[in-house]
Amino acid sequence: MSLKPLHEIHHRRFGRNLGLGLVLAAFVAIVFGLTIAKVTSGDFQASMSQMEQK
Repeated sequence: MSLKPLHEIHHRRFGRNLGLGLVLAAFVAIVFGLTIAKVTSGDFQASMSQMEQK
C-alpha cells in the first residue's frame, strides 16, 4: 500500500499502457498465426526444394 494516494494521471497512464500492451500482444499473435499457416501450408517446403536445385 502506498503512503500517498495515486494521482489521477497514473490511472490514465495505466489504462493507456494496458491498451497498448493488448494491441502489441494481438499483433504478435497475428504474425505468429500467419507464420504457422505459411509454414504448414507446404509453400515453404516447395520454396526450399527450389533453392536446393539451383
